[in-house]
Amino acid sequence: MTDADDSADAESRPSGKVARLIDEHDLVGLGDDLEDRWTAEGDRRMSLRDLADYVNRELLAAVLADADAQPLDGEVENTYRVLTDDDVRGATRTRARRQLEREGVDVDEVESSFVTYQAVRSYLKDERGAEYSSTGPSAANHRQTIQQLQGRLRSVTESKLNALAGDDVTLGEFRTLVSVRVVCEDCGGQYEVGELLDRGGCNCE
Repeated sequence: MTDADDSADAESRPSGKVARLIDEHDLVGLGDDLEDRWTAEGDRRMSLRDLADYVNRELLAAVLADADAQPLDGEVENTYRVLTDDDVRGATRTRARRQLEREGVDVDEVESSFVTYQAVRSYLKDERGAEYSSTGPSAANHRQTIQQLQGRLRSVTESKLNALAGDDVTLGEFRTLVSVRVVCEDCGGQYEVGELLDRGGCNCE
């Protein structure tokens, strides 16, 4: 094969992680399935995080099939949970990893192939051009609800403190501040909830 052939093959290969996994493991129909589940209405719709788990379970099932393993019903789902759930004890995860290794699975490689919801979002929006239009409450509606709850909490707090002042609590003139901060566990960003809504999300890409 010539350098030109190598270059052509490289250009023809999908660039995004989800697309590459679909291509490498011959997950026929998964792309259409993901788009359908993301753009569906009502109870059929799946969030990007749920879709990431769905992709990862499909990947794990494909890897097991390539290794000629024959998991029982529900075993793929349980194995994925054991590998990824923070609440699973270390000894349980170690047993699951050893079982996969005995079946010929490179567990480290599989885990490094697991995708995030950001990768799924990029695949659906950038590579497939999919869009989801929610018919439910808008961000403005949710912001109003949050602000109403903050106002209610401020009012109740001030009322209780006024009732206690002079008897159980020494307190001069005061004002009550209520702020809700959101911390993204993925990128580490911290935002006041209004700021998060204004900027349209955190720094996750």
